[in-house]
Amino acid sequence: MRTLPFVKMQAQGNDFVIMDHRQGEHPNFSEEEVGLLCDRRLGIGCDQLLILNVDALADCRLQIFNSDASEAQNCGNGLRCVGALLLAQSQKASCEVALSDRSIHIEQGEHGIRVYMGKAVIVDQTSAYVDIDMGNPHRVYFETPQSFPKDRNIEIISGEIFGEAAGEHIYIDIIERGVGPTLACGSGACAVAAAVWLNENHHNPLMIHMQGGVVTVSGTSDALVLEGDVTSVFVGDIQI
Repeated sequence: MRTLPFVKMQAQGNDFVIMDHRQGEHPNFSEEEVGLLCDRRLGIGCDQLLILNVDALADCRLQIFNSDASEAQNCGNGLRCVGALLLAQSQKASCEVALSDRSIHIEQGEHGIRVYMGKAVIVDQTSAYVDIDMGNPHRVYFETPQSFPKDRNIEIISGEIFGEAAGEHIYIDIIERGVGPTLACGSGACAVAAAVWLNENHHNPLMIHMQGGVVTVSGTSDALVLEGDVTSVFVGDIQI
């Protein structure tokens, strides 16, 4: 039995258990242990488990587990939570987080934690949807489908409001691969922005409205910037 410290954080209702393994013990969790930690009745409860590991160049290397114990390669909201934690610990103006395929720059923005998410790759496009690779796979639908694949994250655009005074607002629903319906998804918000920009042939900043709250996506499809508030919920220790 091990006693492990953790931090519980959330971004627009997308919640995370964060464990810092940059010093001391580096446990390899089994699928059962990941499932237990993510379980809202038997464990701590979260959409994703985030593990901070040592990296030679970045402030940490981030390992991401979905609640079904599968691994994810990117997590925009998780990156914002981890960034907020690292910035508070270090008192630095910015930090770097390494993922499997990219390094992410994070800083305090005007309206929350700002994450430079990198490039969105357009994989496929039809009149009904756009498939986008953000390091993890997304399919953005322009209207509610009758069915959808289970091997990628799903974002469904349910409404759009455009206007100079109000800005540009996109309303979406989310089904995350390995998790199910969630209140928010940061990489999904970026995928939606890339799909809308592709459809509308512009790169205006977008307010992405999710069930758990709002984030801003700006930049271009080659250099996406995600910004929004995060909250530290509680800290604790768990025996596992």
